[in-house]
Amino acid sequence: MIQLIRGFKDILPGEIELWQRIEAEAKSLFEAFGFREIRIPIMEKTELFKRSIGEETDIVEKEMYTFADRGGEMVTLRPEATASIVRAYIQHKLYAADPVQRLYMIGPMFRRERPQKGRYRQFTQIDAEIFGVASPLADAQLIFLLVTLFARLKVADVEAHVNSLGCPACRPDFRAALQAMLTSVGGSLCADCSRRRERNPLRVLDCKVPSCRAALAGAPSILDHLCRECRRDFDELQAALSGLGVGYRVNPRLVRGLDYYTRATFEIQTGALGAQSAVAGGGRYDKLVKELGGPDLPATGFAIGFDRLAEIAGVGAAGLQPRPDLFLAALGPESRSLAFDWACRLGRDGVRVEMELGEKSLKSQMKTADRLGAAHVLMVGETELNDRAALLRNMQTKEQIRVPFEGLAERIKTLLDAR
Repeated sequence: MIQLIRGFKDILPGEIELWQRIEAEAKSLFEAFGFREIRIPIMEKTELFKRSIGEETDIVEKEMYTFADRGGEMVTLRPEATASIVRAYIQHKLYAADPVQRLYMIGPMFRRERPQKGRYRQFTQIDAEIFGVASPLADAQLIFLLVTLFARLKVADVEAHVNSLGCPACRPDFRAALQAMLTSVGGSLCADCSRRRERNPLRVLDCKVPSCRAALAGAPSILDHLCRECRRDFDELQAALSGLGVGYRVNPRLVRGLDYYTRATFEIQTGALGAQSAVAGGGRYDKLVKELGGPDLPATGFAIGFDRLAEIAGVGAAGLQPRPDLFLAALGPESRSLAFDWACRLGRDGVRVEMELGEKSLKSQMKTADRLGAAHVLMVGETELNDRAALLRNMQTKEQIRVPFEGLAERIKTLLDAR
């Protein structure tokens, strides 16, 4: 028997209904705030991710699914969505009519990392991006959207963490202070951090290796090195969150694992997964559009880990499974032929309908109707054929009425709509 590739999963009936509920809540909320959906390919040129994410990141160094196509070009299954959305924004000149664009997407990403609970090699993300707005109010709005979405999905123990990563004007001072500190603890760093401390020291703060985290306990805070503009923006972000009633924590150790982030960065953390961990994160990437060949326009955005969110959503999958409005129970070939015709007509008209297509006893068919939770059962057998009228039973009240064959599909739809 051929089985799943390790690190991939099937989303089966019984679980998919919860995924659909999450998607519907996200789309409804985003579109209420002026976001429009975008769909991007799952495969891009490898250069896109190397230039945007950064060659010194774990994603590019270790995790991307990259290969040469038949023409010899290096292509990669997308490990994240922001770079692809930026590429689409530039390529299709979405900025031409209006540089301010609010875009969202929901879809699969691919990273070859160690599979574990809530983390897969094919995983789904919900992404939202705002282009063309430099104001910290855009970052505050994104954080507000996240906490609102999680509240609607009844996710418990949610807290926003915020930080600033500075900008090209103020980050060099912090970089120098951090490098000096890293030199002093160099013998305690893992191999990856030892390699990165010169070329990309900020990435060391993102390391999850316990020895590195212990060695960095006294690391300098970038908040002590912010320039006047970055300090002003970070203060405005905090004021906006407070004004919206969003609880948050300033976390000076919070950095992003991707090179394109600047200034505001944030995570939504929850204890619902056990240890406090992030279920969403994002921040500002004001230089990425220009670096990828577009105009010099600011941008900010976030990504939600869908698989983790589905595990902790308090709405649960129970009660979300669709139940048929009508089950057709037919006895004999002639009755089954009639019922099949009615089922197709009713389904076409929007009635959720089920029926047995094979030969089953009435008792067996009624058991199936009960198992499916059908609201009504329409029965047709020899007696009904003779009377030219089917028997409609309300499965809750047990009330039964006869429905003439002539125009039956239209009559049934009218009766069900009236109830």
